Amino acid sequence: MNEIQRAKIILKILNKTYPSIKVPLKSRNVFTLLISVLLSAQCTDVNVNNVTKNIYPKYHKPEHFVKLGRKKIETLIKKIGIFRIKAKSIYNLSKILVRDYKGKVPKTFEELEKLPGVGHKTASVVMSQGFGHPAFPIDTHIHRLAQRWGLTNGKNVVQTENDLKRLFPKKYWNKLHLQIIYYGREYCKARDCYGLSCKICTSCYPNRKKPFFAKKP
Repeated sequence: MNEIQRAKIILKILNKTYPSIKVPLKSRNVFTLLISVLLSAQCTDVNVNNVTKNIYPKYHKPEHFVKLGRKKIETLIKKIGIFRIKAKSIYNLSKILVRDYKGKVPKTFEELEKLPGVGHKTASVVMSQGFGHPAFPIDTHIHRLAQRWGLTNGKNVVQTENDLKRLFPKKYWNKLHLQIIYYGREYCKARDCYGLSCKICTSCYPNRKKPFFAKKP
């Protein structure tokens, strides 16, 4: 079985398992989506949602965070990992959005990735979930699963992104990256399946006998 055949099997299983999918991070608008994705680095979506549910009803525009100031932002997000670094990024990107973009989140990868604390993965999530632009955000979980499922040899997340974009039609990208995340959390866990027990792994590799360990990006 080659990677194209595996991709077709995976798409079929994911569509059957998750015919509709919810965005895991709760947000009020594109700006708060950007903030939530930035906060989610090295942190669970559940923790981010628990923190932001007390923030977004009152603070949901760049102008609000500029007025708050960095120290107050730190206080609001202190339950989240590396909160001081994230607070600095949120404050500085809010200032840039107010100064250069009239308080609006820019709609291009190039402009998004110039904002403090915003890397390619964060920009990809905002482009796909915020603006509906075809994108394939790759985090370490998707990188691991793509290797385990034989879709990439996974030297880095850039290569994994390119491989997945090549194997799956563009119209599926935005939904597919969420389906993969949910499937990985529920059925193909790092320390549970090991490439041996879930439906995708057994369908793609019916003869696999030894646990599969992904290469770190």
